[in-house]
Amino acid sequence: MHYGADYNPEQWPEDIWPDDVARMREAGVTMVSLGIFAWSRIQPAEGEFDFAWLDRVIDLLHAGGIAVDLATATASPPPWATTRYPEMLPQDADGVTYGPGSRQQYAPSSPVYRRLAGELVRAIGRRYAQHPAVVLWHVNNEYGCHVNADYSDNARDAFRGWLRARYGTIDALNAAWGTMFWSQRYGSFDEVLPPRKAPYSHNPGQALDFRRFTSDAMLECYLMEKAILREVGATQPITTNFMGPFKPADYAQWAPHVDVISDDAYPDPNEPESFRDAAMQRDLMRSLKPGTGWLLMEQATNALNWRPTNAPKAPGQMAALSMQSVARGADGILFFQWRQSRAGAEKFHSAMLPHAGTDTRTWREVTGLGERLAALPELPVPGREARVALVIDWQNWWAVEASDHPVVLDYLRVVQRWYRALHRRHVMVDLVPASRLDDGYDLAIAPALYLLTDSDAAIVRTFVEGGGHLLAGPFTDVVDESDRFREGGFLTQLGGMLGVRLEDFGALVDPASPAEVPGERFAPLHGPFGTVTGTLLAEELHLLGVAGADDAPAPAEVEARFTAGRRAGDPALTVRRHGRGSARYLATVPDEQGADAIVGHVLAAAGVAPVLPGLPAHVEAARRGDVVTVINHAAHPVTVEAAGVDVESGERVSSLELEPFGVRLLRPEA
Repeated sequence: MHYGADYNPEQWPEDIWPDDVARMREAGVTMVSLGIFAWSRIQPAEGEFDFAWLDRVIDLLHAGGIAVDLATATASPPPWATTRYPEMLPQDADGVTYGPGSRQQYAPSSPVYRRLAGELVRAIGRRYAQHPAVVLWHVNNEYGCHVNADYSDNARDAFRGWLRARYGTIDALNAAWGTMFWSQRYGSFDEVLPPRKAPYSHNPGQALDFRRFTSDAMLECYLMEKAILREVGATQPITTNFMGPFKPADYAQWAPHVDVISDDAYPDPNEPESFRDAAMQRDLMRSLKPGTGWLLMEQATNALNWRPTNAPKAPGQMAALSMQSVARGADGILFFQWRQSRAGAEKFHSAMLPHAGTDTRTWREVTGLGERLAALPELPVPGREARVALVIDWQNWWAVEASDHPVVLDYLRVVQRWYRALHRRHVMVDLVPASRLDDGYDLAIAPALYLLTDSDAAIVRTFVEGGGHLLAGPFTDVVDESDRFREGGFLTQLGGMLGVRLEDFGALVDPASPAEVPGERFAPLHGPFGTVTGTLLAEELHLLGVAGADDAPAPAEVEARFTAGRRAGDPALTVRRHGRGSARYLATVPDEQGADAIVGHVLAAAGVAPVLPGLPAHVEAARRGDVVTVINHAAHPVTVEAAGVDVESGERVSSLELEPFGVRLLRPEA
């Protein structure tokens, strides 16, 4: 179990470094991420490298028994680079150039940036590939965090090349994008631009492909650095730190290329339910590379610096959230950063070693967590504990949130709502694209699967035919991979399996809109789960077919109907047996309480049981192999009835006494 933080010794006098290592040993640190923002220190000028200081740091850490996750330092080009080569700077959609003086000031498609970054990586890799302290390589940092789309001429040229590779001919591109609309037909790829500032809406196919290109361009940078490290003899695992469900980068496509998934997570202590969204982020990381552990690469020991208000973590909350990661598959807990900075934009960001020193609650909690992690027995490799799949798909995300739709949908907000409902029911969840649905899952929930490819539709049908239970949300199966309608309207791929036909989307006013905005805001529906509230959409559904001959397919049944508004009396939730499974369609987006009620209904229908029964809502239970971690996220103590062996003490228990933010690891009785 790794434990540590980002370490930035270049910010401090060298006489502090030995004290850093001594304090690290006191805190139980086993690994640090080194050199993430050290490009200007490692390479003070083009063609000039200074490794002497870095040699001393790495040797000092190694002598102290602390391993190194060595960064390639390419995340923030130094002033000499952007001064000499201003063409490497990125631009926004308005054509405004992002200036230097911050970080991530580079266009990912810039040939100059890629050349300079490649030279730096090659020099670092050659020097340290064989160093015994280096156990992991850290490529760049948080790709796309600040510049999540570049519209410069670098991007223009690379986008054209990407389109040539994707479509082959300009006629194929015109067909995919439907460019006869608004006289957008292109005569050659050289006429195509990124979707820069325009008088009105962009072509949806162009906008979607630019999203794909942007993610791929950043991935190309990662793969370039990874290839260089391998060329110079590095055999250690290679990672780059993700940022949870981050829209600009399709992590599902990145994951096969990342040896160890690592993630940065900063749940907001001001939000009482943020621990649920944090759990979703941990489950996503586990799901990206099933059967392997992952690393929590960054989190805060206490308060942050970049929100409008940055609340401190409550006593014990940092350890509780750290153990939440361990419970959901993490094999390492790290922080940003080791020693709190005295200068710079993040000087108010908490650290393992705060400004106030070791006589602080933060330090006591840091050392206490280090002791606890060090004492843990070897934990099972995270496997396929989840029987529920929550479908999340980046390409669909990009398409769902395009402009000019019946209603503005916040895709992540909808996915999080379903996840929180599942989390309250204490079931394990994998977050996967539709392409990864298989018979290992009993239930799949697919919110707003608007963009559905032919191949993914076939996988969904196979999942249900094989015995899986599906709940599909509204705005599903609407367009193909080019964001075009198929012949036949909507639900052309899944409608037969669902037994319904969709006629109209029935947009509602977003409940968050100002009160003076007119129109219907809610669509109440009643079913076996009671009466709940639907929002955003109240779709017009029609059942397909009727029961006839003995061999006729079973028709869909109405489980819930809208009870008010323009869809009053119409189907709101339908179910149809298909093969050995069942397929449900929900014609609205339920509110938080509605999602919770409907989740209870579909979990019961699918026969999915909680990790532990009878838990309070604010207590979390997660399974990792045969180990169940129970966490109290409330500010008051609680007793949980659960029998088994306490993993840390070895004692047999019949109940768990949990202090505020208390954590217990249990091997339940069979």
